Amino acid sequence: MDKKETKELNEKILRAIKTVYDPEIPVDVYELGLIYEINIKKNKDVHVLMTLTSPSCPAAESIPSDVKNRIEMIKEINEVDVEITFDPPYTSDLMSEEAKLELGFM
Repeated sequence: MDKKETKELNEKILRAIKTVYDPEIPVDVYELGLIYEINIKKNKDVHVLMTLTSPSCPAAESIPSDVKNRIEMIKEINEVDVEITFDPPYTSDLMSEEAKLELGFM
């Protein structure tokens, strides 16, 4: 994959991820800052490193699964692996300005 193809695929992945919302918060998981890293491998496998707002998040199973499913819908993607981490722990500082505005933090 060349840089242009990688960039285009990354944009598709971001659009897909931005359709996943935490059921308790009206902001998508990307703007919430839950996505730490997206790695696209040469064979078009994707690894996503993400967190949740807390280890006891009621949507702990559904959010990562939704992220994986949405990315898998992109025809160019082969396999998707979503890894959950709590290091570093989630804080509202990870939110985009858009999310902070939406939630009244600014």
